[in-house]
Amino acid sequence: MRNLILFFFFTTISIAFGQNPKLQSSKINYVTIDANLFLGYDQFGFYYTIKNNVFSKTKDSESIEYKNISLGKITKVDLQNPLNIVLFYENFNTVILLDNQLNEVQKINFSEHIIPIVATATGIASQNQLWVYNSLNQQIGLYNYLKKNYKTISTSFPESIKYYQSDFNTFYWIDEKNNWYSCDIFGKITKKGKISDFDSIEIISDNLFIISKDSILTIEDIEKNQKFEIEILEKTFKKFYYKDQILSIFTSEGITNYKIIIP
Repeated sequence: MRNLILFFFFTTISIAFGQNPKLQSSKINYVTIDANLFLGYDQFGFYYTIKNNVFSKTKDSESIEYKNISLGKITKVDLQNPLNIVLFYENFNTVILLDNQLNEVQKINFSEHIIPIVATATGIASQNQLWVYNSLNQQIGLYNYLKKNYKTISTSFPESIKYYQSDFNTFYWIDEKNNWYSCDIFGKITKKGKISDFDSIEIISDNLFIISKDSILTIEDIEKNQKFEIEILEKTFKKFYYKDQILSIFTSEGITNYKIIIP
């Protein structure tokens, strides 16, 4: 009996110590939205969503929409510059640039370019350029949308892209083996490390990311080798979004915004 008690005691201790420490969050507000997908918000207080393949920005009673039925489903939206929004339609190998009123500024069909390009990843980069992952040669390139020229900047890599994200100076991706890489605008590729299995992920910085697995949110710092489970009220959700210490949780009813402070 004594051995059995000791076994359960040490098992309980092991489980307790095996769990990630908690990162508390403070609820800020709740926003009701009618959408299939929540994409994020900008510094002006506009929320960006997609419903029935219509791209929208809303703030209070103000709402603006953009739709392009001829290009099919919107694959990816880049909101880094709300004055120059990037919509990617992968099935038609096309990018649409929108201004802050969601007016179409430029249409880029990579199939019409003199250099063969089949884009499977895009995002806005610095100096009037777009990140483009060309699946034909499995290399990253930069497309100047003013000069309409394209240059390959990276070597090829064999594994397919499972997830990607970019900012003005860096293109991040995670391959099918959950290896995390980055590529700067000069084409230098850096392996960041291995990431745990995830349902969804958002890269916050060069060493920090948030993952969702089975509706549990975990923030991880690969440089410090730290993990924290983020406490939220929702048991299930469709998507999460992080920006400037605000964590937004999107469910079928709306968005709950939390304040979190990353250690």
